[in-house]
Amino acid sequence: MYLVTVLGNLLIILAISSDSHLHTPMYFFLSNLSFTDICFSTTTVPKMLVNIQTQNKSISYTGCLTQACSVMMFAGMENFLLAAMAYDRYVAICQPLRYTVIMNSHLCGLLILLSLFISLVDALLHRLMILRLFFCTNMKIPHFFCDLAQVIKLACSNTLVNSILIYLLTSILGGVPLLAIICSYIKIISSILRIPSAGGMYKAFSTCGSHLSVVFLFYGTAFGVYISSAVTHFSKKTAVASVMYAVVSPVMNPFIYSLRNRDMKGALKKLLWRTFSFS
Repeated sequence: MYLVTVLGNLLIILAISSDSHLHTPMYFFLSNLSFTDICFSTTTVPKMLVNIQTQNKSISYTGCLTQACSVMMFAGMENFLLAAMAYDRYVAICQPLRYTVIMNSHLCGLLILLSLFISLVDALLHRLMILRLFFCTNMKIPHFFCDLAQVIKLACSNTLVNSILIYLLTSILGGVPLLAIICSYIKIISSILRIPSAGGMYKAFSTCGSHLSVVFLFYGTAFGVYISSAVTHFSKKTAVASVMYAVVSPVMNPFIYSLRNRDMKGALKKLLWRTFSFS
């Protein structure tokens, strides 16, 4: 599954970069989303595979801290990228005549840099707050990776400030992009419903189908992890939810975008044809 995640998302990046017809804001955000999925999986899955091979579930303090902050950063990046893609679809459907003016290369680049900066600052802030904590020995985390909320629960010192910071930043940095996605799709759906022909409605909504599928998959698995962590005390259920979040979501994204998107299928066919013809 890890190889499929890396190769699938890498194929999407190569297909978009090699096909000039896909040099549009939507596919620019998609290529960045694919790169983020690769990084997100790489922070968790290889360590899990090493643990399975060596039958050793331990991880160093530095490794755990690095992994937890990396997961926070790349999850935040994916969160903001999905919001940027929702805004792109809103402009394309609700303001099509101004699309090229609004979604220019400067705005797209600024959205990517802003997403990266906010996610990086968030991860570094949590890292600094964890460094002030003291931990007991022989602790067990009920995830297959170092989830930040679970790591803080294992501290022997006062974690009130850390817990408040996690819930506050998660509510703001997770809630604002999700709210932006919801608002964008409310306006998109209201615009689509005003289209007189059924064919026009289907064509307009089909451009959002892949993005909506990824949104439901990402937020569904993310909520599953944190709800299961808060509600259940069974480590097995929490671990299964974390696998769904960190492994299944990134591996499904390439299939969702390649199978549901005619342009992506055409670009992938061209890329594979060039690769095999040159070989």
